[in-house]
Amino acid sequence: MLNATIRFFLENKLAAWLLLLTFVGWGIVTAPFDFGVDWLPRDPVAVDAIPDIGENQQIVFTRWMGRSPQDVEDQVTYPLTTTLLGIPGVKSIRSNSMFGFSSIYLIFNDDVEFYWSRSRILEKLNSLPANLLPDGVQPTLGPDATALGQIFWYTLEGRDENGQPTGGWDPHELRSIQDFYVRFGLSAAEGVSEVASIGGFVKEYQVDVDPGAMRANRISLEQVMQAIKSSNIDVGAQTIEINLAEYFVRGLGYVKKIEDIENSVVTVNDNVPIRIRDVAKVSLGPATRRGILDKSGTEAVGGVVVARYGANPLLVIQEVKKKIAELAPGLPAKTLSDGTVSRVTIVPFYDRTQLINETIGTLQEALTLEILITVMVVILMLFNLRSSLLVSGTLPVAVLMCFIAMRYLGVDANIVALSGIAIAIGTMVDMGIVLTESMVHRIDSAPPEEDLFTSIYEATTEVASAVITAVSTTVISFLPVFTMEASEGKLFKPLAFTKTFALVSAIIVAITIVPPLAHSIFTKKKKNGDTQNTGRAKFGENTFRYLGNGALLLLGAVVAWLVNGLVGGILMLIAAFNLIGELIKSTRYAGAFDWLKNILYAAIVTFLLTRIWMPLGVNKSVFTNFLFVGGLAALLIGFFFLVIRFYEKILRLLLRVKWLFLLLVGLVVYQGFLIFKNTGEEFMPSLNEGSFLLMPTTM
Repeated sequence: MLNATIRFFLENKLAAWLLLLTFVGWGIVTAPFDFGVDWLPRDPVAVDAIPDIGENQQIVFTRWMGRSPQDVEDQVTYPLTTTLLGIPGVKSIRSNSMFGFSSIYLIFNDDVEFYWSRSRILEKLNSLPANLLPDGVQPTLGPDATALGQIFWYTLEGRDENGQPTGGWDPHELRSIQDFYVRFGLSAAEGVSEVASIGGFVKEYQVDVDPGAMRANRISLEQVMQAIKSSNIDVGAQTIEINLAEYFVRGLGYVKKIEDIENSVVTVNDNVPIRIRDVAKVSLGPATRRGILDKSGTEAVGGVVVARYGANPLLVIQEVKKKIAELAPGLPAKTLSDGTVSRVTIVPFYDRTQLINETIGTLQEALTLEILITVMVVILMLFNLRSSLLVSGTLPVAVLMCFIAMRYLGVDANIVALSGIAIAIGTMVDMGIVLTESMVHRIDSAPPEEDLFTSIYEATTEVASAVITAVSTTVISFLPVFTMEASEGKLFKPLAFTKTFALVSAIIVAITIVPPLAHSIFTKKKKNGDTQNTGRAKFGENTFRYLGNGALLLLGAVVAWLVNGLVGGILMLIAAFNLIGELIKSTRYAGAFDWLKNILYAAIVTFLLTRIWMPLGVNKSVFTNFLFVGGLAALLIGFFFLVIRFYEKILRLLLRVKWLFLLLVGLVVYQGFLIFKNTGEEFMPSLNEGSFLLMPTTM
């Protein structure tokens, strides 16, 4: 079946090209990187900076205002906890009783589906026994989010038209704007579970009773509370008919100002109404609060956006920013005493986008560097530019295929999951190198009557099964990782999945796409000096090459003029080298020029690698970094050449002194074991995000 698959795609190159275009297009659609291809839809992998290793948890929150923690514990937390114990799938329950509220954390087994657990809790809360909780106490289910859901924090600040802070807004004004305008607008963004308000003062009517006046008028506190509650209501009656017209009758009683409360009647003594103003003082004031929001030493008002469970945090932040842009024109403004117009502005002060982009950029940079290193090494080791391009070209395709699998199998992209792709790249490159070197060797050593198709096919089938076996052992070695549970499983399973996806993708590319591409770009020399390449000799002995390189030269000039001078210059240089090689291929200088050409190609790739890597730092010049990278590459590859050149002699020597050699290896292994024992351990990777959120608690 393997040989039949290879032959099918070699004989049907259109199918291979269509498969390649499908993988590339689909991969661009699902990739977390934004390639700027606007004419393709975007359905990217969910991206976050770090994996969510928290418990499968739901929160039941209950308010009982003004009550002590002991009262809350006895009459709310304990009865609710004992009732919720019977929910299926619950592993443990933790509770916390504070002044005025109760929090109950239900920890479910990891295999319990998130929203299924929420529905079971709601069923239980809706069927609570009568009189289980005090009157007016209603437990609520927390937002459908996890501990990593806090992805965006912001403050409301007064700013002028130039974006400079102006002040001029009281904390209670900003809190009212946040509670009744901004919060509702941002809650409508796609993927937002909750927008919580922080800081400022919640404005409320406050009634300060006079105990002496209440005692003199024989009024209890309960009567005052009932009078205020009863006065803040609209009442409806039936209708009356006047002059054949029907009028609806209703009483308007909602409180709109302080006087409405002051004039409310509490009771009537001896036909004299006793009003609220007779026994109390009514004023506007701030509600009691248990915390503040401080920004750089100044009290602030803002909110935190919590992403819904399973949502793509990066897309949620983008949707929130769109909503902020929509809400901005509706935010209020005022003219200050100095004539400055101060408009309330939504100012972010924690945005996870930067950390997410840095996480993605880590993989992007690693892929770029590894591709360039692969090209450089293959050029210098095989002295064949086409082989290096063929090997390195398979890497991006396999990575894009990995993103497709991640998107539709529910594996989120984070710093641990993406590292699985980076780890797998070495094995992915090995497959391309083994296949390509086998093809080059077969083409050079094949008999003259063997055509290029047969050489490519035989070279591929000769090593394909061994390559698949080698990759299969790597995949199988990760099976124990898939059996991990709890936090370890949540942390390392994505890495195992992405590494497996990348390796399987590389196998598919190596078997279906690499052989047809090699058949298209490789050539085979005959003894009479002609070349054979898929029947193109009919077009003319060298006409095709001259036209192709001329077109490449023209393309390089266009790219240099319109897009990028460096890229265009490289294309023009490659075309010029190929044309010169065609002109002198029958002379005695052909071999030396081929060496010089490949070394120059490797130098170009090293220069590109240096510009991205800059190992000595950006404070050093590009030329200095280039010398360092080039010297390091020359040293390593020179060492490999020496090993290859003298490998037989080295092997014979080690076989003669094998026991001494094994003893030295054992000493090195033992020393490594001692170092390993003293190596520090850390469960989570250390991230220097640069954002600090201090949450102190006082007695």
